[in-house]
Amino acid sequence: MDDAVIFEARASVLADLQARGVADAATVSALDAACSQRRWWIEQWPEGAPYVAGLIAQDVQDALVDSRGRADRAGLWPLCQHCADLPLHALHIEPDLGGPDPAWVCDESGTVVADLGRLTP
Repeated sequence: MDDAVIFEARASVLADLQARGVADAATVSALDAACSQRRWWIEQWPEGAPYVAGLIAQDVQDALVDSRGRADRAGLWPLCQHCADLPLHALHIEPDLGGPDPAWVCDESGTVVADLGRLTP
């Protein structure tokens, strides 16, 4: 398997973690665990390469909710910054299966906020 797919996905998710200020040691460990698990997944299904980046982002989101909860702002990574009048909520990757061409979308407004790897602070 060509690890470039995993490395590119890791770089995109890490960029978004950094953009929103949650790239601490525990979060990067969760990212690395997700990359390791998805490496096995893509070895089993090489045609799934276009989906890996979005799936890794979703895996990290799940890990943050599990470890930090929804009451912690980091547990809601990445927070939607476009809906000022609504309660705090996270963006989600679309398409739901992670790709191809994954983007962060606000479920509340339906707004496409950024492509994966392109979140702003």
